[in-house]
Amino acid sequence: MITLETLSTIDNATYLQKNEIADFLFLHLGQYGDPKEDIMKCLDYALDQSMHAGGFVVMARENGKILGALIMNKTGMSGYIPENILVYIAVDADQRGKGIGGKIMEMAIKMANGSIALHVEPENPAKKLYERIGFTKKYLEMRLTK
Repeated sequence: MITLETLSTIDNATYLQKNEIADFLFLHLGQYGDPKEDIMKCLDYALDQSMHAGGFVVMARENGKILGALIMNKTGMSGYIPENILVYIAVDADQRGKGIGGKIMEMAIKMANGSIALHVEPENPAKKLYERIGFTKKYLEMRLTK
């Protein structure tokens, strides 16, 4: 049976918990992912009690194994910038198409106070899930990396 589990700043997540989540996301994000060190920074931002904004994690598990995970960071802003940014979401490649991503997203939307932004590559298959849930394209993101 698949269960949903959440972590937030009140849960005092351990390094081992964060490491398990980061390993899962690094593996299952594939070409759409970031280095594990960046995923760990995102988890630290979301779960560290000393940080200003915070966030949360939603995971789907079955028999203790992570099948899907999401990290949401609070932006500390409102209105002109959404209050939340969905930074990472992934579902185990062997579990895709079973509604796990949708369940994780549904829980995250319930937990988030305010609007949610996310970035998705145009060819990413997850884009269809986001559109089905109600995400719309407002801007074309551009970046200047220094």
